[in-house]
Amino acid sequence: MPSSPLAAAVLYAKDISKVGCFYAKVAGLQVTHEEQGHIVLESEAFQLVVVAVPRKVAASVHITQPPQRRENTAVKLVFPVASLHAARETAQSYGGQLNNPEREWLFQNSRVCDGQDPEGNVVQFRECAL
Repeated sequence: MPSSPLAAAVLYAKDISKVGCFYAKVAGLQVTHEEQGHIVLESEAFQLVVVAVPRKVAASVHITQPPQRRENTAVKLVFPVASLHAARETAQSYGGQLNNPEREWLFQNSRVCDGQDPEGNVVQFRECAL
């Protein structure tokens, strides 16, 4: 664990185990702490805390199968990956998805693709295009 705070994001989820597993497997984050109500995942430079949505709120949240993408949000998480192709396959194995390769684009020396996690939160993945 680093001695100084990492850049971080908090993501609320109905099923923290499923969402945490998705980000561990697809984004390559390591689970560094887990207890009832939250999971902490980290890389060397970033921390993602997946927090359980309060029960009262969770009761009113319905996650469709496949999850409906929640695009009307002010924040999109972005993670580097070694391969968009591998991330696409892994995402499907863990309840999420990436857009088709035809929808990838180049941005600042990266090949970029949007997708969604198992609860429909929009997430972006970037592989080095050099």
